Amino acid sequence: MAGRFAPRTCTTALPVPRTGGDGTGAKTRTWTPPGDAFELGLVLGPLRRGPADPTYRAASDGSAVRATRTPAGPGTLRVRAGDGGVRAEAWGPGADWLLERLPELLGAADDPAAFVPRHRLLAAAQRRRPGLRLCRTGLVLESLIPSVLEQKVTTIEANRSWRHLVRKYGEPAPGPYGDSPDGRRDSGMYVMPDPRTWAMIPSWEWHKAGVDSKRSDTIARAVRVARRLEEAAAMEPELAAARLELIPGIGPWTSAEILQRSNGAPDAVTVGDLHLPGIVGYALAGRPDTDDAGMLELLEPYAGQRHRAVRLILLTGRTPPRRAPRMAVGRIAHL
Repeated sequence: MAGRFAPRTCTTALPVPRTGGDGTGAKTRTWTPPGDAFELGLVLGPLRRGPADPTYRAASDGSAVRATRTPAGPGTLRVRAGDGGVRAEAWGPGADWLLERLPELLGAADDPAAFVPRHRLLAAAQRRRPGLRLCRTGLVLESLIPSVLEQKVTTIEANRSWRHLVRKYGEPAPGPYGDSPDGRRDSGMYVMPDPRTWAMIPSWEWHKAGVDSKRSDTIARAVRVARRLEEAAAMEPELAAARLELIPGIGPWTSAEILQRSNGAPDAVTVGDLHLPGIVGYALAGRPDTDDAGMLELLEPYAGQRHRAVRLILLTGRTPPRRAPRMAVGRIAHL
């Protein structure tokens, strides 16, 4: 689910833009977040699909870089928070689109004050991490495809499939971060493929990426109506979820994962997750065997803000003790 636990930074240094250390050649914008507290890593962390995500990089200096496909074309956005606010640099055809929507991406439309903690654990979590805001990308497909890849498999498997497909069928990110200093294809950043390219990926390549036919067929159905699905980013969450779930293979779990990122929906709670009900039940009531119905009952006092409540619970790190080994990582490509 979006923003599971606290984000970790990358120990690998990001390349310095070759156009100059001040970002000359890139389009720039500075934005001052409302309020005193703001944590860039917490806001953008849910967009990262594993530590080696080719579309996202986080550095130890606190900056974050994401490569994405906007309605105007591919774009790369580098964001860094400092004393003077948030400074953003963007490259590519989608640069203007990314900079125009920078405040929404960083949670300007979110209202943390609407959340009223009813449990001591959540009150403490909110006090410790006041900079949590819910991002809003305004892009559906970039969250839909990796969310579908995460269905019924481990996160490690899904991240591996995402990396393989984006690096093989995507295009290098505009600007300096798409370059591979050492000449390796897996060292630069990439923009995910366009809908037509996703639709043209042959079945054996999905198999090599470790994706079964059920998930690949769901993605193929979605990209055929990509334009209509992208309209969901401007809709109310309930209507947006209804439109997404018209696609066979997309249910409440997947639509919630999408809307948490594309729409910044504060009440889009993930149901049908293998671990989340137990985590919520253990944190709020000491019941690690809680099911979806029990989780929703515990979250009822936070109606309208249930996703934020779950994010805060995950940030506490309070999880049930393990009773069995971690689920084995499968390799469909070896079958």
